[in-house]
Amino acid sequence: MSRKPKKGYYVRGQFVAEGSELDLQLKAELKGTDEASKTDLKRESTALQKLGEDLLTLRADLMEKLPLSDKLVDALAEAKRITNFEGKRRQMQFVGKLMRLLDAETVEAVKTALEVQRKGSAADTAALHLAEQWRDRLIGTEEALGVWLDQHPDTDTQQLRALIRQARKDAPPADKAAVSQGLAPRQSRAYRELFRLVRRHLNPEAFEAEEADHADDQDD
Repeated sequence: MSRKPKKGYYVRGQFVAEGSELDLQLKAELKGTDEASKTDLKRESTALQKLGEDLLTLRADLMEKLPLSDKLVDALAEAKRITNFEGKRRQMQFVGKLMRLLDAETVEAVKTALEVQRKGSAADTAALHLAEQWRDRLIGTEEALGVWLDQHPDTDTQQLRALIRQARKDAPPADKAAVSQGLAPRQSRAYRELFRLVRRHLNPEAFEAEEADHADDQDD
C-alpha cells in the first residue's frame, strides 16, 4: 500500500513538509522579516522627525544652502513662532511628514549642515575657553604679557597694558559667602574689554561675525 504524499512546498530545491520543524522555522523567519520591516520604517520615521526638530536650531546661513522645499521652510518657520505646547507638537508632526518626503541626498545634506554647526559650536566653545585662560593669565602674572606680545606682536601694547592695569585695580575682593553659593563676582568694564581684545586677536573672523550679529540685534 502506497503512502499518502505529504503536503508541503519546495524552497531552493528542498522539499519542506507542512508542520515540520523547518516549515515552522521558515514561517517564523518570514513573520520576523515583516515585523523587522515595520520596525525599521518606524525607526526611520522617528529619526526624520528628530532631524526636523534639529533643523529648528540650524543657523540661517546654513539653512539657506539646503535644497528644502518652500513648504518645509515655511513649516519650520511657523514651528519656531508657535509657543503653545500642543500647537507646536502638531506643527512638528507636520514637519515630520514633510521630512519623510525628502530624498536621501537632501537628508544627507541636512545631516551634514547640522554636523558643520555642531563642530563649529565646539570650536567656538574651545576658543572662548582659550580667551578666558589668556585673560586670567594676563591679569594674574607679569610674565604672561611678554608671552602674549611674542605671539601677537600686532596687539596695541599701550591699550593692553592699560586694560590689564585697570582690571587688576578693579578686581573685587574675595567674597567667601558668594563663592560658597557658586556666585561669580561682578567684573569691571576693563575685565570685559580685556577679554574682547584677547578674543579679537585669537579668532578675528568669529569675533567680527559675533559683533555683526550683535549690531543686527540692536538694529532690530
